[in-house]
Amino acid sequence: MRAPREDSDPPLEVKIIPMIDVLFSILTFFIMSTLFLTRSESLPVNLPKAETAKTQPQTKIAITITPDLALALNKQPIQLEQVDVGVRSLISKSQSAVVVIYADETVPYGQVIAVMDRIKRVRGAKIAVATRQP
Repeated sequence: MRAPREDSDPPLEVKIIPMIDVLFSILTFFIMSTLFLTRSESLPVNLPKAETAKTQPQTKIAITITPDLALALNKQPIQLEQVDVGVRSLISKSQSAVVVIYADETVPYGQVIAVMDRIKRVRGAKIAVATRQP
């Protein structure tokens, strides 16, 4: 029988607990960072519900009508008379774009139509109305 030598190296061990801690830390970082990847293109309003609601791909222009009838073009305040000029200046960079109207459900129908009428004056502008699914 062989006697163990005192100067021999201890057996190699892989300590897996610190590795698991690091992996969970990285996983937590990615989960938390994906929570902040949502795009907000308009001011917060209560959208009406629609059964046929679809998400529009890569909308560049958003017009928001708040409950107090204030207008915003890409989150910047704007007057009704300036909507077509503002949209036209944004579309000149790309020849056509979808203009999404985010109107609170309490906004009068006539105000939404007035905004849509202004947008229709702009060549290359397609209109979409934002809703939320029930």
